[in-house]
Amino acid sequence: MNAVEFQAVSKSYAMYRAPGDRLKELASFNRLKRHTDFWALHDATFEIRRGETFCIIGENGSGKSTLLQIVAGILEPSSGCVEVHGRVSALLELGAGFNPEFSGRDNVYLNGSILGLSTRQIDQRYRDIESFAEIGEFIRQPVKTYSSGMVVRLAFAVAIHVDPEILLVDEALAVGDIYFRQRCMRKVHELRARGVTILFVSHAVGDVKAIGDRVLWLERGRIAEIGDPAAVVSHYLAAMTEKDSSYRQSDSSAATPRATEGAVCAPEIVETIPNIDHRFGDGRAEILGIAVLDEQGRPLQLLEPSSSIVVRISARARQSIPMPMVGFMLRNQLGMDFAGTNTAREGSQLPPLHSGDTVTVDFHLELPELYPASFSFSPAIADGPLTGYAMCDWIDNAIALQMSRTEGQIYGYVHLPCRVEINARLAPEVEQSLG
Repeated sequence: MNAVEFQAVSKSYAMYRAPGDRLKELASFNRLKRHTDFWALHDATFEIRRGETFCIIGENGSGKSTLLQIVAGILEPSSGCVEVHGRVSALLELGAGFNPEFSGRDNVYLNGSILGLSTRQIDQRYRDIESFAEIGEFIRQPVKTYSSGMVVRLAFAVAIHVDPEILLVDEALAVGDIYFRQRCMRKVHELRARGVTILFVSHAVGDVKAIGDRVLWLERGRIAEIGDPAAVVSHYLAAMTEKDSSYRQSDSSAATPRATEGAVCAPEIVETIPNIDHRFGDGRAEILGIAVLDEQGRPLQLLEPSSSIVVRISARARQSIPMPMVGFMLRNQLGMDFAGTNTAREGSQLPPLHSGDTVTVDFHLELPELYPASFSFSPAIADGPLTGYAMCDWIDNAIALQMSRTEGQIYGYVHLPCRVEINARLAPEVEQSLG
């Protein structure tokens, strides 16, 4: 049995031009229509398996929150059928379900009771909730005195300690500080391991790719795509990049960068693309190949920490490209965008390309000490300045290499260059003798 099933679900809201229009419509017993229908969700059909972490992405206003509120039972669909099997715990709007006049402790018991727990069951969980929230004595103060971050801390602590079978999280973690957010993400991984079904809405696509089993992309209330996180997120980012570029081109008043004289282009042409997960762009130019080399120009099979490498990218124009820009994105094994750069960012504006022209760009990088994992390079060529470019060709994860292990331990993602000084006070007897 699935945890959640949507069958042709739609949700509309009545939009009135003026407050009086609602009264006029009611007075006519709805014979006189004074509103227009806004469809926040339209004909959504999908299922969520038990124990699955199901992520939902999309622009603001695309229907993500409406979908979660229907799952939580807060909203009823205008049409279609929804089935939810299991106890639902929801972390939706900031402070939703909290009485601002009650203390944090009172709200813990209130929320627990709403979710079907007895007072004894809440008593057994209260210490864990208080410990996880880490708001100190504020838990005995009215919630109206809390900061937004403190509200999220308490709300998340309650949501995860009521033994949910289905947990709904709607972008609330973005309000919390980085320390608490990391703790929350670790807890989400624990819940996944326990088989809890999680519906996770977030604009942080790195988190989505790291924890999601499947991803649903909503676009203006409709399902644009549903499937593997890496593929769906790539398509979503491509659409957002294209939209942002169009906006910048129409709105930007930035000056056109001056091309550097004698732009340096390596004579070698790379014509190998080891892998193509996804490719997008307007096609006016194309990536011919990418290679990761050592300083002598030899292809690398393994990345070495604290070494120098060359990322070589070749591209060819199919049409006239007045302001070509070549670059790449470096991603880690979780699919998170780790680092990236391009010719414009580095201050090396390329000369215009005509149809059939080929350019090769070498990026000379000094690798830091990175944790041993797989890293991929996604090359791209665009047309225009940083403030408003059009993507011509982008290839997701065109080449991937493993980072070898270092002699020392890497804590986190990267070891930062560090110089240590020990400021030790002199022993008292030495100080006295010098005095």
